[in-house]
Amino acid sequence: RFATLQQLIHHHSITTDGLVHLLLYPINKHKIQPALFKIDDKWEIPRSEIAMKQKLGGGQYGEVYEALWKRYNKVVAVKTLKETMSLQDFLEEADVMKDLKHPNLVQLLGICTLEPPYYIITEFMPHGCLLDYLKRRPRTELTSTVLMYMAGQVASAMTYLEAKNFIHRDLAARNCLVGDNHVVKVGDFGLARLVKCEDHYTAKHGAKFPIKWTAPEGLERNQFSTKSDVWR
Repeated sequence: RFATLQQLIHHHSITTDGLVHLLLYPINKHKIQPALFKIDDKWEIPRSEIAMKQKLGGGQYGEVYEALWKRYNKVVAVKTLKETMSLQDFLEEADVMKDLKHPNLVQLLGICTLEPPYYIITEFMPHGCLLDYLKRRPRTELTSTVLMYMAGQVASAMTYLEAKNFIHRDLAARNCLVGDNHVVKVGDFGLARLVKCEDHYTAKHGAKFPIKWTAPEGLERNQFSTKSDVWR
């Protein structure tokens, strides 16, 4: 009936001819924003696939929630970003995690970075942080054998990080998570950094550290190494 698309549009701009309304103006195209960080697109998860559940806790950058990844019916942990915090710093944690694969490191599952609120999605550890776990479990359960087993897992994870030239900078019981059967995984890589050319990392001016647990060279010179992690 119409030779060109322009003729069709013109026709419906002057008569409805079966439409509900006249065509008055074009619809602006919705441009999908690219991911805001250098992580590969394969890590991007549609926000519609994540159903937030209960809040688990909070930290420097934002809050952590238990959530459901609907596509796989899988319980996950979701870290969100506070409006007052830097997106760049927040997503550096995901950038570190994407290259680390070890049975005693919390694994990155995906990110949501196309629009706020921004998410880092990781595996869910049902028994929470190691610090609280050790406080609430009866001493009869946490035998010396169990404690050595748990400590060995942390040491194994840190040995792997050292081999990969990563320093954690915030190793603490509060940043280790516990799964079933006393499985322990090191998490919270917000301060972790890759040491490329030298054996130490110099933090930028104004960086925040947990002073109580930071090695002397970190406090005095803002320098960190695998030895700093051992200090902790």
